[in-house]
Amino acid sequence: HHTIEKTMTTLIKPAATVILMREADESGFEIFMVKRSSRSSFGSLYVFPGGKLDPEDAERDLYSYCEGMGDEEASARLGIKNDGLSYWIACIRECFEEVGVLLTNSDDPLIQDNDKLSSLRKKLNDKEISFKDICVSESLRLRTKNIVPCAHWITPAVEPKRFDTRFFLAKVNARQLACHDGFELTESFWIKPKDALVKLKDGNMNMILPTISNIEQLAEFSTSDEAFNYYESLGNNAIQPILPKFIKQDGKWVGFLPGEKGYDDV
Repeated sequence: HHTIEKTMTTLIKPAATVILMREADESGFEIFMVKRSSRSSFGSLYVFPGGKLDPEDAERDLYSYCEGMGDEEASARLGIKNDGLSYWIACIRECFEEVGVLLTNSDDPLIQDNDKLSSLRKKLNDKEISFKDICVSESLRLRTKNIVPCAHWITPAVEPKRFDTRFFLAKVNARQLACHDGFELTESFWIKPKDALVKLKDGNMNMILPTISNIEQLAEFSTSDEAFNYYESLGNNAIQPILPKFIKQDGKWVGFLPGEKGYDDV
């Protein structure tokens, strides 16, 4: 008899990450960051809200609750055939689940009702109801037009868990305050991109490469509108995926990014 050799291929899961921005004062804008607790897969890291797509995010009848953007436009934007809109929905759902910010039309009554908002969020996190249930019962108008893709990272092959992550920028009303979920996340706060980079340099904020790279890009802009408009102006399928590669040199992992010397040799 012969043995069948099984090849282990890691499934790369689609994920969405959302960078909330709000105007702070004359000296610029802030982004919303969260600290993941050590029991989640990334340990005590500073990240943006987000997570992997749920099958439900791609349900056709959920798309009709998105204001101002259909699936065709969203998919073209990401350069994929269909279900691009599921990434926008995942951003909105994850943001509500993790930090309690619901990116829906500011006229939607639910936004004004904090008790109801909290109770629906708890039920959602306890898996008693789905995000679609909330959209249907509250007739939400999800603010997909306020969310724009800004980066695309693929987890390197050396990692056991791999994600194909689209990053999005979202403008939020300063009144929409966020409170984190307390399980995956231990703290959350607004910070100016430049300040976050200082904290990183001083060793006070542990972050992974995609997070750092996004903050460095945002630090180039002076207002949230300027950042948002720049990424919106890029048009369809304009954001190239970044797949870092790692090799071990003298017992240490060394990373390469596309375009860097040595990347094609790895």
